[in-house]
Amino acid sequence: MTGERKVLVVGLGIAGMATAARLADLGWTVVIVERALRRRTGGYFIGLFRPAEQAADRLGVLSTLHLRTPSVHGSWSVDRRGRRRSTVGFLDQPGHPDGVLRGDIEQALWESIAPRVEVRFGTDPLAIWQGPNAAKVTLQNKQAATTYDEYFDLVVGADGLRSTVRRLVFGPDEDYLRPFHTIVCALSLSHQVTGYDAHDQIMVVEPRRALWVFPFRDHPPTALLTYRTRDPGADFRRNHREVLTTRFTGLEAGGIVPEVVDELRAQPGALFDSVHQVVMRRWHQGRVVLIGDAAWCLTLFSGMGAGSALIGAVALGDALERHPDSHPQALRSWQRHMRPLIHRHRRLAHLKAQFFVPSNPLIAALRRALLRLARPRTPARR
Repeated sequence: MTGERKVLVVGLGIAGMATAARLADLGWTVVIVERALRRRTGGYFIGLFRPAEQAADRLGVLSTLHLRTPSVHGSWSVDRRGRRRSTVGFLDQPGHPDGVLRGDIEQALWESIAPRVEVRFGTDPLAIWQGPNAAKVTLQNKQAATTYDEYFDLVVGADGLRSTVRRLVFGPDEDYLRPFHTIVCALSLSHQVTGYDAHDQIMVVEPRRALWVFPFRDHPPTALLTYRTRDPGADFRRNHREVLTTRFTGLEAGGIVPEVVDELRAQPGALFDSVHQVVMRRWHQGRVVLIGDAAWCLTLFSGMGAGSALIGAVALGDALERHPDSHPQALRSWQRHMRPLIHRHRRLAHLKAQFFVPSNPLIAALRRALLRLARPRTPARR
């Protein structure tokens, strides 16, 4: 681990680009491989809390990160008949997160790494072999239909919930994925739903299904449709618009829900996925380390998925900087540092999931009572 150090980062998402930026700052030669043929843009709503913004500042991207938090917003809870009540929403919670699109974070990171990091699109790892002096990775370029071996001092798996690196080195997904028995569909809207101001937060929440609308300062809102199910796999065998139409039948909320579901016709890239956490005793083995969702997926409900990726990337670089001659010591130190944060937000994610989509009528009633206590004294704008 002395002299020139070369790292392979698998995945061009937030965790991968943040890790690449931090290690490039330390003088590492960084190669990123991404299975997609081009960089993804856009994406759903993300809330950035202060610790995540501090990590973005350490990475040198906070100043270029497009924050879209409305300066003034309303927050409405809407019942199935369309009656609205002033309430508190995601942007009103303690810590007052800033609202961004997922693509805003990725764009800021991309601008940071593009001049100094090699990125190979359409490329996947097929095998990883670890020796005493290096990790040999067999890579496949799908566009060129070529396979080749390359050697690295460190391999970082930043390739998401269903990580290829994790499967190759640590074992099958089922050993680590813990299901929430919940489906989420996140999409960008072309405009705010009818009858609401552009900067209104909207919540339509019932037992086992819910719709959330998140506003931005200078961009149409994004929506989150979520519901609980005992068999998430069955819904992936059907068209997701048909599934959501069926799941939300009878929940009109003054026309809000059908209007959002109808937007799916123009959203071929909408996220439709089951919700899982990743639970692992160790995030590293030899010269391979996992980061972000590949290591500890906290779920979209946690509000800390992107934030923990940024924080984890900075911390990984710090540990490697403190222990430049011993990657095992650096990775152990990094994991000890990150564990308390991840454990705390993993537990909180289960509570927050009940806030987003209650699992039964009793919890839904308790949620309503708590929100009434927290409701602002001054009514939200109409």
